[in-house]
Amino acid sequence: MLAVLGAIVALGVGSSAAKQLFPVVGAQGTTALRVGLSALVLVLLWRPWRWPLTRADAAAVVPYGLTLGGMNLLFYLSIRTIPLGLATAIEFLGPMAVAVLTSRRAVDFLWVAVAAVGLGLLLPFGHDVRSLDPVGVLYAIGAATCWGLYIFFGKRTGHLHAGHSVTLGLVVASILVLPFGIAHAGAALLDSKVLLFGLGVAVVSSAIPVSLEMVALKRLSHETYSIMVSMEPGVLALIAIPMLDEHLSIIQWFAIACTMLASVGSTLTARRDHGLPEALPG
Repeated sequence: MLAVLGAIVALGVGSSAAKQLFPVVGAQGTTALRVGLSALVLVLLWRPWRWPLTRADAAAVVPYGLTLGGMNLLFYLSIRTIPLGLATAIEFLGPMAVAVLTSRRAVDFLWVAVAAVGLGLLLPFGHDVRSLDPVGVLYAIGAATCWGLYIFFGKRTGHLHAGHSVTLGLVVASILVLPFGIAHAGAALLDSKVLLFGLGVAVVSSAIPVSLEMVALKRLSHETYSIMVSMEPGVLALIAIPMLDEHLSIIQWFAIACTMLASVGSTLTARRDHGLPEALPG
């Protein structure tokens, strides 16, 4: 359980630190640095060439990696203009939708309603003078969609060693996001200070959480793990207060609570073979 909490905290710290790169290389450049350097670190760590890869496995890894890259890019684009905790809450609707849609129990409509209340409080429809940027919200919804697809395609790589599939997935993801980063930031990506900071973000956001998740998944039931992962929106919102000075309103905290409650509820009532995320995003 401490490993799961450590993975969530590491992801929050890494995402908050990544946002500080936006003024230098933009969200696109930051995504390219995080995903590209994460892939490099995991390639050196896991040496994926040690495992055989069939043509069918390669065909499964490609969509898995593309959705992983799209999820990271859209999430970083969303947090340019909306707070980290709120973007995470919206993004969490993706895996929750997977759990609900694959369960098909009547009680799951309750969790859909709870999640809808949370999302309704976050959508920029003029109910609050501090309404969120609509483009940022759309990017977060796009990230949620990618996370749901990431879970779907990830199940097709479930027979592979976790280090193998995640590493190859990040390599494919980097191929997707690097052109966006290069087009936006250009030579600024090669600045030594930017590269060093980006490497730190990559290690904290990807290498550390992945390692901790692998420890946790060997020792916790899927249900317990998924419930703990449901803490992520709240934890990231708390981390963003000291690191990014992002203070949320009472309504926004309530919206996050609705998302977390819906996530836990859908985990408890969904079919055991289709649950919430088997891994944290990114």
